[in-house]
Amino acid sequence: MASLRKRGPHRGDGAAKSEGPILPGQVVLVLQGGGALGAYHAGVYQALHEAGIEPAWVIGTSIGAINGALIAGNPPENRLDRLRTFWKSVEQKTSTSVPDFFPVLRSAMVNLMTMAGGIPTFFAPNPMALLGQHASVGIEHAAYYTTAPLRETLAKLVDFDYINHRHMRISLGAVKVSDGEMTYFDSREEAIRMEHVMASGALPPAFPAIRIGDDFYWDGGIYSNTPVEAVLDDKPRRDSLIFTVDVWNPEGAQPETLWQVAGREKDIQYASRVRSHIARQKQIHHLRHIISELAKAMPEKKRNSPEIRELASWGCRTTIHVARLVAAGIAGEDQMKDIDFTPAGIRARWHAGYADTRRMLDLSPWNRPADPIEGVIIHDLSADAATPLAAGVDGFEGKTK
Repeated sequence: MASLRKRGPHRGDGAAKSEGPILPGQVVLVLQGGGALGAYHAGVYQALHEAGIEPAWVIGTSIGAINGALIAGNPPENRLDRLRTFWKSVEQKTSTSVPDFFPVLRSAMVNLMTMAGGIPTFFAPNPMALLGQHASVGIEHAAYYTTAPLRETLAKLVDFDYINHRHMRISLGAVKVSDGEMTYFDSREEAIRMEHVMASGALPPAFPAIRIGDDFYWDGGIYSNTPVEAVLDDKPRRDSLIFTVDVWNPEGAQPETLWQVAGREKDIQYASRVRSHIARQKQIHHLRHIISELAKAMPEKKRNSPEIRELASWGCRTTIHVARLVAAGIAGEDQMKDIDFTPAGIRARWHAGYADTRRMLDLSPWNRPADPIEGVIIHDLSADAATPLAAGVDGFEGKTK
């Protein structure tokens, strides 16, 4: 990693630069939703940034959309500072009288305080919820909390003019309430506004739906919490190195209590079948390569006929590397981990994301020889071989402005 950090910035847009690491295409950062677990995203970005790698495209859902906006909505030199400022601001600083040697009880008390009082810079209890579940308050108020504080926080930290000058492409996943269809608000197609970020993080029934035009939207995580398909279905496709950052681990120990069952169910639900999605896309892209090879093998006269040209258009020769970074979890976490905004929880997840990404970059498996017929190549880190974070790394504790 030391050699990577000495190199200059590289946008990861597919054009090799002498001062940056050599990469196999545009760099795409895909950020899964998961509330407080999103601190792991920030550690991932820090490691990429230090290696001189800046994404050409960031895609996020829920907290992934918020972190994505903080990255895309600031110039490279300010991005880490904005991420640190945001995550410092959402720390649950409420103290409890429970001694530190009862960590489970202490964590439960802090989580209870978060649910009861919210987090001042993120969300607050919605008074209209006191009217009861059957009160007709309108879709924009039918939630247990209001996210008005988050809007104020992001207004200070995200420059939407910068986003819309298209320095970096950003896509934000949300679900249209009226038809249940997944929508990606994409800066390549439209101007991105605060409402798009808020909509992607509007997880019901905790947070209210957000109006965009004549429609209302909820958190994209209720449909697809790992929006990697947005890259694999993009047109035109490009050679890419995709860092998929998953904060919900689909693998885990067999639960033995009702509390553990609830936690395991949550992991499986929000992991969103990411492996099967990528596996299916791998099959489809493999077929695209086969079509291209078959078309290339035909005699030139036949290959240039309108019928064959139409069939050959379904082919593709791009190569997409998928580097999967999956948060292994931290000691003592449970089914309430996505609202664990304690300073210790945020710091631990930030450091874990940083360490995992440093290890992936050290390995750089995308530089190894690969079968040219394979269109999508998966690179996984083995959780049991994870490298512990080196002491003294300037991560979450870095200075904020």
